[in-house]
Amino acid sequence: MEEYIKNIDIQTVPAQTLAFIGDAVYNVYIRTYLTSISSAKSGQLHKLSIKYVSAKGQAYTIDKIMEFLTEEEINIYKRGRNTNIATVSKHVDVIEYKKATGFECLIGYLYIKKENERLNDIVKKCIECFE
Repeated sequence: MEEYIKNIDIQTVPAQTLAFIGDAVYNVYIRTYLTSISSAKSGQLHKLSIKYVSAKGQAYTIDKIMEFLTEEEINIYKRGRNTNIATVSKHVDVIEYKKATGFECLIGYLYIKKENERLNDIVKKCIECFE
């Protein structure tokens, strides 16, 4: 992955692209966490993951962890939140969807910057929001 990541210009990559990456990264973290605490089958694990990875869950999470974020991280979140979105899921309102996009943008940003320790800390905080 390193050879691909180095080709991404973090300053010019669109916020939606960071959110695209962040969505996948967050999904892997949550699926790994759920697998570590449950012996359920994959279908059940997927159902459990929805509260964490859905737009509604991510909007809830970002509201809870905002005070934990640095100024730079808040700016990246806002960059994602304020991006133009062509479509919104029918299961969530526009505000929640935009917050979720900002959250995913932040996760993607931290991943691309290889700030793994900080990414781990933030995901742990996110998980704590649901416990």
